[in-house]
Amino acid sequence: MLKAKTKNISIVLYKPKYAGNIGSAARAAKNMGFSNIIVVGKSDFNREEMQQRSTHLAADVLDKIQYIESVNEALGGFNYIVGTTARLGKARGPFIAPRAVAQDIAGISQKNKVALLFGPEDTGLANEELRLCHVAVTIPTSREFTSLNLSHAVMILCYEIFIAASPAIIATDATPKLARSSELEGMYGQIKTLLADIKFLNPENPDYWMMHLRRFFTRAGILSREVKIVRGICRQLEWYAHHKKT
Repeated sequence: MLKAKTKNISIVLYKPKYAGNIGSAARAAKNMGFSNIIVVGKSDFNREEMQQRSTHLAADVLDKIQYIESVNEALGGFNYIVGTTARLGKARGPFIAPRAVAQDIAGISQKNKVALLFGPEDTGLANEELRLCHVAVTIPTSREFTSLNLSHAVMILCYEIFIAASPAIIATDATPKLARSSELEGMYGQIKTLLADIKFLNPENPDYWMMHLRRFFTRAGILSREVKIVRGICRQLEWYAHHKKT
């Protein structure tokens, strides 16, 4: 059994509002052996407030934080992205619990870069951010109070990954290097353009079928070379559709 490679796993905080929550998330990460944090959005957070909440033992995690302006740029180099949300709905799911995905992450992290994406404290991740994710995780809570503090959510997910192990045969042989997010987004954009051009997509709601296609490719675990094949097919279909028009 192989443990997760935490050096290949990053905690991505999308537009957090409070410096203290970043510090608390850093402390939670350090507790579970994670050291990579990316903050998307602004970068002018109060360092002293972050340090107070992280304690001096997690100062090295704070020092390594990367501040990136856009979520697409932040996630572009990752092969597997896990989105977290408390807001449910057919257009946002399907959803799984942290424990159910932890073993998969342990195996995938052996050869791939994994991002754990957390949304703003007040609104969480919107549909636009969730569509970038390979899987959506929701943490079971009491129905009377479903909202979790950002650092608590980070701790729970990191804990489940920390204690999970992936069978060695899966981690070393059957878990390949997946396509990067930037490669997938380029492919999805090309597919969307093609399907719109041949009138397959409803122009009033083009993302409906695209969400189903995203889920299909996510289940398949598409590789970089397979992305190139799909894009090559799209280019040929685009040429053929244009040729038929003329």
